[in-house]
Amino acid sequence: MSVETTATPSQDQAQLSLSTAAARNLATTTKSEPQMQGISSRWLSKMLPWVQVSGGTYRVNRRLSYAVGRGRVAFVKNGTAVRVLAPTLREVPVLRGFEDDAVLEELASRFTQRDFEHGDVIVEAGRPIEEVFLIAHGKVNKIGAGKYGVSSVLGVLADGDHLGDEALMQSDASWGYTVRAATSGTVLALPWPAFQQLVDRSDALRDQILQYLADSQQAQNRHGEADIELAAGHEGEQELPGTFVDYELAPREYELSVAQTVLRVHSRVADLYNKPMNQIEHQLRLTIEALRERQEWELVNNRDFGLLHNADHEQRIQTQGGPPTPDDLDELLSMRRGTKAFFAHPKAIAAFGRECNSRGLYFGSVDVDGHHLPAWRGVPILPCGKIPIADGHTTSIIAMRVGEDNQGVVGLHQIGIPDEYEPGLNVRFMGINEKAVISYLVSTYYSAAVLVPDALGVLENVEVSRRHD
Repeated sequence: MSVETTATPSQDQAQLSLSTAAARNLATTTKSEPQMQGISSRWLSKMLPWVQVSGGTYRVNRRLSYAVGRGRVAFVKNGTAVRVLAPTLREVPVLRGFEDDAVLEELASRFTQRDFEHGDVIVEAGRPIEEVFLIAHGKVNKIGAGKYGVSSVLGVLADGDHLGDEALMQSDASWGYTVRAATSGTVLALPWPAFQQLVDRSDALRDQILQYLADSQQAQNRHGEADIELAAGHEGEQELPGTFVDYELAPREYELSVAQTVLRVHSRVADLYNKPMNQIEHQLRLTIEALRERQEWELVNNRDFGLLHNADHEQRIQTQGGPPTPDDLDELLSMRRGTKAFFAHPKAIAAFGRECNSRGLYFGSVDVDGHHLPAWRGVPILPCGKIPIADGHTTSIIAMRVGEDNQGVVGLHQIGIPDEYEPGLNVRFMGINEKAVISYLVSTYYSAAVLVPDALGVLENVEVSRRHD
């Protein structure tokens, strides 16, 4: 009796070579260096000329200026009620440097709130100036009559702007323009009689106003700088004026700021897991990238030296509508000579592209350090994600001239510091603690300075959201 045998699948498929799963245990995988999503192009840091600040402080000397720049007033909102933050009233030129907080608090309490809707006329040209207005929220247009009687928009005012204080400079002052609401919003109004009552009671406030009026009578050019007497176009032996160039007695000084962190690596990691990649080297590389990103964020947003907070009030403009248009960027360009670059959030660049597309325009491109970048009027529009987007809707676009020789914006740093690892950045060994953790102090020092006000301009309240028709 014969017995048939049938081969089992395992016998037919006997393993003849090493499996890939087993082989991987003996192979060295091909791997990348540690990656990091937070690294950006950092165009602002690349475009700024960096000035060596050997003493840690950079002083900006300017000609003496009598004109007191305007600023932005701040507000506090409680439900629907809005009130002015009293210390910020010093941003109104006549109150710049006024030290009596109690008077400012009383002055702030005398403002009354008024809401307005799109199209409302807030003040009318030719009427007497009887109130000072602070714009708490919304946009308004200053509208004046042109040479041939055609109305035109003279300017756009928005959150924190103020108008009506020019009445101090005139007798029987009247509004030289109409103010019409471009959006709905809120203003705070102070009647002149209420202000005058406080002036009559406060000697300090009265002296402040008299000093302001005296300074405004000094000979000055259109920038508010002390005038330089000259003679031109004369004939014969006319007596020439004598003059000198006066300087600010207390020029602004910029101290270098710092960003720091302590990098910690366990000695076991440094000893046993250092091949094929040096663990400390890559830990340090990514830490430095994070510090450089924070440095650029500070250059934009720091309240002391950041570009958004140091742009002069006269160099800030509002969009004519909402999204950034070619007209808006043209106006921003017209405010300074030699604009080197625009800096905008990528969403703002996209919004500008949509506006150009809707008008059938192409905004061109330029080559910057081998990169093909969008441009307007030959000026590159560089992405800067550090410019914030407020409430997901509005942002700003920065335009600037750069360099000391060009009276522009400069970056500040100090090279040659102890234990320097990169220019202006050092890494210092701090020791090993009782838990065998190695520590390194990583520091970078930096700041930025605006040499003259017109070197830096900002287009504000730029809408980046898509409009829904």
